[in-house]
Amino acid sequence: MSNGERSYQQPSVTVETQPYWDGTAAGKLLLKRCRDCGESHFYPRALCPFCFSGETEWYEASGRGRIYTFSVMRRVPAPYVIAFVTLDEGVSMMTNIVDCDFDSVAIDQEVQVTFRQTEGDYALPVFTPVGG
Repeated sequence: MSNGERSYQQPSVTVETQPYWDGTAAGKLLLKRCRDCGESHFYPRALCPFCFSGETEWYEASGRGRIYTFSVMRRVPAPYVIAFVTLDEGVSMMTNIVDCDFDSVAIDQEVQVTFRQTEGDYALPVFTPVGG
């Protein structure tokens, strides 16, 4: 089973998240890193959530990670998989797993980012299993 024709809503874009969404529209997954403590963080914000420094910078993530946990939503018109993926950079993000047999999704499975167009001008990062 796949996610079929599922549509994705336009995200709420703020001044702090504009570069992130511009990156997704260009097919790039951007994260923020603190210049003071060196920690990467997600969701994008002006202050580092670890040391509260305002010295943060954008960088392009590898787009690879592993499924931390997931749930298959089957009692909806278009079934889908919602998951937390831990990126190789150490941050975790809530996302969808796409382009696979939902019964084959597993915890600790390696995944890579891909993007789905939203109803507006941006793209949503979703993940697909590596190696089919």
